Amino acid sequence: MTPHVEILLGREALPGDLALPPDRRGLIIFAHGSGSSRFSPRNRRVAEALNAAGYATLLFDLLSEEEARDRRNVFDIPLLGARMAEAIDWARHDERVFAAPIGLFGASTGAAAAIHATVARKDEVSALVSRGGRPDLAETWLGALSAPALFIVGGEDREVLELNRAAQRQCLGPTELKLVPGASHLFEEPGALEQVLAAAAEWFNRHLRPRPVLFRDRVAAGLILANALVRRAPSRPVVYALPRGGVPVGAEIARSLGAPLDLILARKIGAPQNRELALGAAVNGDKPEIIINREIAHALGIGEAEIRLLAAPEFAEIERRRAAYLGDAPPISARGRTAILVDDGIATGASMEAAIHALRRRMPQKLILAVPVAPPDSLERLGGIVDEVVCLAAPADFYGVGQFYREFHQLDDAEVVALMEEFKSGS
Repeated sequence: MTPHVEILLGREALPGDLALPPDRRGLIIFAHGSGSSRFSPRNRRVAEALNAAGYATLLFDLLSEEEARDRRNVFDIPLLGARMAEAIDWARHDERVFAAPIGLFGASTGAAAAIHATVARKDEVSALVSRGGRPDLAETWLGALSAPALFIVGGEDREVLELNRAAQRQCLGPTELKLVPGASHLFEEPGALEQVLAAAAEWFNRHLRPRPVLFRDRVAAGLILANALVRRAPSRPVVYALPRGGVPVGAEIARSLGAPLDLILARKIGAPQNRELALGAAVNGDKPEIIINREIAHALGIGEAEIRLLAAPEFAEIERRRAAYLGDAPPISARGRTAILVDDGIATGASMEAAIHALRRRMPQKLILAVPVAPPDSLERLGGIVDEVVCLAAPADFYGVGQFYREFHQLDDAEVVALMEEFKSGS
């Protein structure tokens, strides 16, 4: 059976039902018709069929109970479309579906709301299906509808059929009309809804393609991680970030959890002939420590004495950064607390492994590793030395952390200092 979770959406805290099949291939968000709700039996039948086909589904109430009592709201397409757009934005910040291609399924007036949202979020919606829809209510936006749209109409629903044919002619993108012979507006005839299920699944199969994992920037990645961690409700959390790139990610998590933010300073020790190849890492703490990647050191024939020499400038840089970022502020104690260790991503994991060892010495009750992205092998290795891992994506085709961000500038000291200033009084 497909797992379901209850959610609350937007400023109105609209209730919704999110179904999460394993190995999901996309997310379909439903817009119900007038006088209906997330409990629409026909939409639920469609959702169950899409779950069986491997799609996550989100059914939610487009209006609050108070709003629904005013019948004008039921036909307020800009309002309903804005609610659908809110659901799309919510999905892009939820770690369970943030990278999923999105399709919309609208019934009756909900189809007009779905059209409005598809135009408003044209870069996010891959395909649209309308069941017995009223696209004429979204006529203002049809000319800008570029996503592939399937209009499913009952053969006996003649007035709506003509409205859908007229809408097809106005659409900017590719469209198809699926006629269900003998079906009325609600598709209650034997076998009619089954044809809707099959047509919708085929349309989404055709047009929803895997999306590459690509965060807008570190702040966006931090917000998604923060949402994942808030749901876990860690006990007495304290966030530790690896500067520089981990600080904006950690700041979003600390704000969301109401937790203090501190730094763990670790530096990669590069091989003499290839500074990007990690021989190990240097890390600060009560007792500064060198973590050696013995497999690489052995392959290059580099002994511990030479590694200590290579580590000296890294320790000097660590001390410079500690003074610049933290001044004389003492470390925040992790003893008996949930320590959340954060970076903007993991490559080899050498610096992160050193940071984990350093943080373990501070005696946290629980140690969580939280990163937006990491290669599977590094994640597996590091997962064995922490209590829990929260990682948004672990793609096999991993060449560097930066490939998973649209914007990935190198932070300067001033940016780190400004972020840490916000948390100075935290403990």
